[in-house]
Amino acid sequence: MDYRKRLKQMINERALKISDKPVFKLSSGKMSRYYMDLRTVTLDPEGGYIIGNIIFEMIKDKNPDGVGGLTLGADPISYATAIVSYLNKRPIKPFVVRKEPKGHGTGKQIEGNIKPGERVFIVEDVVTTAGSSLKAAKVAKDFGLEILGIIAIVDREEGGEENIKKEGFDFYPIFKVSEFLSS
Repeated sequence: MDYRKRLKQMINERALKISDKPVFKLSSGKMSRYYMDLRTVTLDPEGGYIIGNIIFEMIKDKNPDGVGGLTLGADPISYATAIVSYLNKRPIKPFVVRKEPKGHGTGKQIEGNIKPGERVFIVEDVVTTAGSSLKAAKVAKDFGLEILGIIAIVDREEGGEENIKKEGFDFYPIFKVSEFLSS
């Protein structure tokens, strides 16, 4: 199966919403005439399987210890990647970055079996300005993790890549939004 082709088809069919006017408010605060609700794909059994396979293939040769990002968008992506990695006998641990430190117990902001010094990828569903990705990367770095790069399913091509590179991280989008808007 051509995973990338099938993922693009699923995004077109389920996630991409287009309007004549900018009616969609993005997490960056910007208004847009298109929106990608990728949770309709990342929270789907087939979508998760496909995404997990694509990301595992992208990162396996870099031998990461973990994959994760800011909850909620990154959670199904990191779990899917971890499961596929386990099935391929090359386990990569998922982790979750809370938006704020936990208000009770240990007060952790990172959940999972990840330890300082380990090498990780930050994952994200959609990158616009990369605010969420960079927040996750900062928390992970402050925790002591080595960031191998940031992966997004879709780059909206609105400054996110430049912001990520400005902070010194490599960026690996699976798709650019122009691949959907021009097709």
